[in-house]
Amino acid sequence: MSWALTIEGMKSTLARIISLLIVGLPFVAIGKSPIKKPPPKELIAAPAVEAVPFPLNSPRCFPGYKLVYSQNFDGNEAQVKDGFWFTNPDNWKVPAVRGPSFMEFVTKGHNYKYKVRSPYIIGLVKEVEVKDFVLEAELQQTGKEYGHRDMCVFYGFQDRSHFYYTHIASVTDAHAHNCFIVNDKPRTKISHETTKGHKWGAKDWHQVRLVREHASGKIEVYVNDMKKPIMRATDKTFDWGRIGFGTFDDTGRVRKIRLYAPESRKSKAGDPFVEGRKE
Repeated sequence: MSWALTIEGMKSTLARIISLLIVGLPFVAIGKSPIKKPPPKELIAAPAVEAVPFPLNSPRCFPGYKLVYSQNFDGNEAQVKDGFWFTNPDNWKVPAVRGPSFMEFVTKGHNYKYKVRSPYIIGLVKEVEVKDFVLEAELQQTGKEYGHRDMCVFYGFQDRSHFYYTHIASVTDAHAHNCFIVNDKPRTKISHETTKGHKWGAKDWHQVRLVREHASGKIEVYVNDMKKPIMRATDKTFDWGRIGFGTFDDTGRVRKIRLYAPESRKSKAGDPFVEGRKE
């Protein structure tokens, strides 16, 4: 009898405990937990992406600019050369190579002369003229090292006696590694800022960008580092004109030409180098 009462008492007590637990569960679920949770971690903002002025082949920083000309030299030599005017066509070749092709030039054996002293080897794009533009290309200098070892970029080209060019050379002086104007007289330096020179190396390709704004007269030249120009010049003499590549009297290669501009027009001018080939 006593054992039965004890068991019954235990059952009754156990039932009350279970009831209390069941009733208390919702309060435990929504009540404040006695366990302290660690504070939420602060969200660390991603570092801001540094704005690169006009990323190569992407005119994002020049609203309204579009690709108006490109040249990858992936056709045969005759087709590629048909798109250029040359001071001496025989000095330019488009080799059949694996991978990205290029156009190269040499000076040995050239017979070009002209009354206004300026670069001898010029390859001028026939079909397009621009006023405000961003010109990009990859250049490789293939000559021997010396002070005036160079490659040139031509722009604002009106005719053989009127144009701009930028001379990128190993050493700077009054006639090298500067921006120049040819205005019916021997070239004249117009850059007001330049570096001590550029190291071309042996077989390196160099990314080159030239920015031109006619209204302000701005000319900026970048090589490899697209954040800081190696040359600056200011001149408003020529507006619309053709673009090209070459050298004063060296050897080199050019590939991956891209020309961006807010507007362009088809050039109606013919071969400007006929007279120089006859002299």
